[in-house]
Amino acid sequence: MKQAWIYTFAVCLLWSCGPAEKNEEIKVEKKEVVKEKKDNKPLLRHVVLFSFKEGTTQAEVKEVEDAFKALPKKIPQIKGFEWGTNNSPEGLDKGFTHCFFLTFESEADRYVYLPHPDHKAFGEVLKPYLKDVLVVDYWTTQ
Repeated sequence: MKQAWIYTFAVCLLWSCGPAEKNEEIKVEKKEVVKEKKDNKPLLRHVVLFSFKEGTTQAEVKEVEDAFKALPKKIPQIKGFEWGTNNSPEGLDKGFTHCFFLTFESEADRYVYLPHPDHKAFGEVLKPYLKDVLVVDYWTTQ
């Protein structure tokens, strides 16, 4: 009897770890690739996290994503760019859903980016939907 219970438990455990339901959709997004420098010089990273106001539609979020993704083509000081949406299972995101990761070669490049007219115009697109923002900049270390 004990072996039958263990067998039943094992079957149930394996069944619960099986593949997702066929109708469960997994969202995969295309990421922009950061182009790293080959000379191992430290790079300045600019990490931006957004949370959106309740009621912001998917179309409005996409408008913000598209506007941010356009910046590297408009601001040559951006040397690398990637972005994505949170998929951490830890539940520690504090409502931040989007991460944008920019690379600069110098603080001077970042100082061109911050007040740049195209960056300011992006801020106007973002403003009506933004609940909160978190920005962290750091120099890479080797």
